[in-house]
Amino acid sequence: MQTSQQLNRPKLFYGATKNQRLTATVIWVSIAGFFGIFAVAGHYDADMGFWLGRCGLKDSTGYPCPTCGMTTAAKAFAQGKIREAFHIQPAGCLLYSIAVFVAILSFVISVFGVYFRFVERFFAEVKVRYIILALLIILLSGWAVTFTRAYIAKH
Repeated sequence: MQTSQQLNRPKLFYGATKNQRLTATVIWVSIAGFFGIFAVAGHYDADMGFWLGRCGLKDSTGYPCPTCGMTTAAKAFAQGKIREAFHIQPAGCLLYSIAVFVAILSFVISVFGVYFRFVERFFAEVKVRYIILALLIILLSGWAVTFTRAYIAKH
């Protein structure tokens, strides 16, 4: 590569601003706290239904709601039982994997002060409504799996 081409090459990251670092800190601490609570709950076999409430749809109809199994999957995922978490609630396992990626990225931004250009490009090019739509599709796909399992078990 010629010297002029090297100078014009876009950088992969740049220094994060104070606000970006603060935001990243809040994000990774929140995600780490979430998984920390569920890891402790799983270790002591805490009944999360007592703390978060039972599923009204499942109690009244016997069929799971779209988020049924998310708490149990979170406990399994936080304890490193990824395969078990995926079996319990596939959508939950995928969402928790995304959360771990976001937490690692946020940690790097927060601690090392580097802000990656692909994060900036992602939020500039992808509309929020598409992110919400993707999350809804993931959630409904997971519900289809858990609903089918419950239906087959009943009949």
